[in-house]
Amino acid sequence: MAIPRDFINELVARTDIVDLIDAKVPLKKAGKNHSACCPFHSEKSPSFTVSRDKQFYHCFGCGAHGNAIDFVMEYDRLDFVDAIEELAGQLGLEVPREQGTGKRRDEGLSRDLYQLLDEASLFFQSQLRQHPDKQKVLDYLSHRGLSDEVINHFNIGFAPDGWDGLLSRYRHNQDSQDKLLTAGMVIENDNGKRYDRFRDRLMFPIRDRRGRVIGFGGRVLGDGTPKYLNSPETPIFHKGYELYGLYELKQRHRDPQQILIVEGYMDVVALAQFDVDYAVASLGTSTTAEQFQLLLRSAKEVVCCYDGDKAGIEAAWRALETALPLLKPGDQVKFMFLPQGEDPDSMVRQIGKPAFEQLVTEAKLLPEFLFDTLASRYGTDKGTLAKQAMMLIEKVQDTVLQSLLLENLAYKLGMNSAEELQRKLGFKATKQSQTLHNKALKGRGTPLRLAIALLVQDPSLGNGLPEQPALKHIKMAGIDLLTLLLDRTRANKINSAQLLEQFRGDDQLGTLKKLTQWEHQVADENLQQEFKKALIWLNNQYIEQRYQELSLKQHHTKEERMQLKKLIAVIQGQA
Repeated sequence: MAIPRDFINELVARTDIVDLIDAKVPLKKAGKNHSACCPFHSEKSPSFTVSRDKQFYHCFGCGAHGNAIDFVMEYDRLDFVDAIEELAGQLGLEVPREQGTGKRRDEGLSRDLYQLLDEASLFFQSQLRQHPDKQKVLDYLSHRGLSDEVINHFNIGFAPDGWDGLLSRYRHNQDSQDKLLTAGMVIENDNGKRYDRFRDRLMFPIRDRRGRVIGFGGRVLGDGTPKYLNSPETPIFHKGYELYGLYELKQRHRDPQQILIVEGYMDVVALAQFDVDYAVASLGTSTTAEQFQLLLRSAKEVVCCYDGDKAGIEAAWRALETALPLLKPGDQVKFMFLPQGEDPDSMVRQIGKPAFEQLVTEAKLLPEFLFDTLASRYGTDKGTLAKQAMMLIEKVQDTVLQSLLLENLAYKLGMNSAEELQRKLGFKATKQSQTLHNKALKGRGTPLRLAIALLVQDPSLGNGLPEQPALKHIKMAGIDLLTLLLDRTRANKINSAQLLEQFRGDDQLGTLKKLTQWEHQVADENLQQEFKKALIWLNNQYIEQRYQELSLKQHHTKEERMQLKKLIAVIQGQA
């Protein structure tokens, strides 16, 4: 099922890209446009511009560009359909579907999986209140000090002991059973027998950024193993891309300043019980680059919390290596280590919220953790320490952070400056890429290029314009694109973003996006005049081209002789 083109066009028209981006990346007015440091690469001075007139963004540093849909896809790491649904949800619109052709992902399957997992979550929640064994679970929750408010906020439930507590609800629906298997809620053994994956466990639904249940984490109630059991990878659940508790955090803090990342579901829930409600968990894996990007887009400060033992230090070091290339100016990553044998859950109960948050405040800054760890590993072997440090510093894209780390390293090695360090070790600092900026189109260019650029940047120029039949006969690279643009803007009042959206998936889209940023040096008050001049020039090209064709012929039909006579008159009139 495809999304109707008219709906996508309306969605782009109703979304103000300045408001959309400003909510995530604060913008400053810069002439007729808005600007900011690019959210997609590290830079010290703003090269990211957003145009309200064109409903388009462009970064002259890294080349990122597009309309509102492109921004949501890139910033929130969503695919096209999910980006459409995200924007529609913000406007309170329902996304329609129409029958389409061609290969595309199975939207019906995804919707069914979301629905089944939501039903499973409701089932587990109901079992927490209704199952004959509920008291042992309620006693456990009471022992952990969890209130009904927190239990309801995280939709915590109970998977009863038994082989088919959930499966039996779909005993007479084979299709749903098959999809439960696909969703990872049911396991099938070698004999084809199916049974529930989660049994006798406290259930934590995992939600995506839109609040849909995409998987579960189950914690054993007794001493069984494994202590935590996660949903497997499925068509809608990829644990390296998700964070437990992020949706719930955003429900309470739309724009959090700080996020604490911990290891377990119970840590997140227990901290929330003590009003430390800005924690998320990494789903039992080392924090991935995708998870770090999600964290850094959600808050400017990320505090990684680990046990203070050797394993905790190693996990923190892996997180540091992952984070270094992703940091942008203003981002801050800190590392917090708890006493051996403690976790956030036990710690906050032991010392309370104020003391726990003091530990968060005192967490090690990234440079401090980096050099402390290198010093503990290599001691007085300054050569190896310098080599290892340089390998890490070279990965840093944030030039401010890179300079800070170089100054730190120079000081620790007894050198006078970072410049001396770079000179002796042959280090080349990160330079902001200006390639695309330097290659930015400037000047007037050919009349054809100018006509296309003016039309892309201001589609109203084509609105109501008479058809230009002569253009279709000109032998010139790019003329087909101009005639297509004229056809699409003649009868419809659309903006640049809507026009470009019609070319999504087309080979011409890259060219059109570049032309939206072309500095054509035509003043706003002269746009209409220059556009018409370009069209007149192109029509004259047809006249000259047709005259040459007829002049070279030895024999003419009566119609061709009359046409040649008219062409000569036109050409003489132009002279």
